Amino acid sequence: MSVEDKFLNHLVSSVRIVVENVIAGVKRCRIVKDVLRLTKAGISDMVMEIACGLHNLRVSCRHPLPPFNVLNLVSSG
Repeated sequence: MSVEDKFLNHLVSSVRIVVENVIAGVKRCRIVKDVLRLTKAGISDMVMEIACGLHNLRVSCRHPLPPFNVLNLVSSG
């Protein structure tokens, strides 16, 4: 295997890992993993969009702001 092929393989595999982790995070919502019996048009897409939105919210709230200490403000003021 050439150096270029190895480098391209490395890039593809690193992107694949990120994508697979995101899919696993979305599948935390049980409704995405199970068989969906709702048969109206567009429901399965809406369920996936909501699951993706919940995953994005969970990721964005993963590192909250540091705790707020009121005592430091009172003593310095």
